[in-house]
Amino acid sequence: MKEANNPNRTCLLTGEEKPQEELLRFTLTPDRQVIPDFKKRLSGKGFYLTNSKQALADAIAKNVFRKFGKNTAVMPNLLEIVENILKSRALESINLAKKAGVLISGFDKVKEKLAAGKVAFVLEAVDAGTDGNAKIKAAAKNTEILTLFSIEELDKALNRVNTVHAALLKSEMSQTVYKQLRKWQNFINS
Repeated sequence: MKEANNPNRTCLLTGEEKPQEELLRFTLTPDRQVIPDFKKRLSGKGFYLTNSKQALADAIAKNVFRKFGKNTAVMPNLLEIVENILKSRALESINLAKKAGVLISGFDKVKEKLAAGKVAFVLEAVDAGTDGNAKIKAAAKNTEILTLFSIEELDKALNRVNTVHAALLKSEMSQTVYKQLRKWQNFINS
């Protein structure tokens, strides 16, 4: 039996107990439809799956949601919906960081802040050139570089043109953004 203050939850697919931040939360609508509830605001009993595209695909294929009754329904595009939500939340967090003034972009600005030790982590477009990639790696040294989005996706999120490199400055906000980006990264890479 779970303790009331236990922050861990059990994955419906694997039966593994994990911290909530490593899981995706779902709930049932009154008409028994499985829906994402990542903000944990919907009423009803929530259930969890490991934060992984493959785990969600396996859960859908194995119909593990039937544990909640034979009338439980899964939208045919649930995987796509979850992917879009997580990606949108990650990109939105980047935009909020920009608005809060803790995100800088442009190779020279990023390199300057890296040298000053003010960068929490770097964002590099997946379609960055090899030359720029090598230079940013050299400048970053031990600072983590996340490559999760294309130039086009970063441009759209930041309302800029040709965003290849960006950095989040050390702050509480950068920690929040990092969690969102890691959630997205774990989903697509697991």
